[in-house]
Amino acid sequence: MFWELLSWLIIGIIAGWAAGHLTRGRGFGILGNIVVGIIGAAVGGFVFGLIGLASTGFIGSLVTAIIGAIILLYLATWLKRR
Repeated sequence: MFWELLSWLIIGIIAGWAAGHLTRGRGFGILGNIVVGIIGAAVGGFVFGLIGLASTGFIGSLVTAIIGAIILLYLATWLKRR
């Protein structure tokens, strides 16, 4: 349980950092992007589950988390502008 939570947090941190760099200017700073990455990991898992894709292994989980974080960054930026 502890190692699963720790790996989920590490993947979320990496995903937030990567999504912040990939979206160029749509981020919320390093700490904000890390939080977005952690939440984005859950969002990515949900979205991939809806379309019937499963992520396996570290790389699959990381890709899922990065995509979820990018989705969340775009959504948060859109809401922030409104």
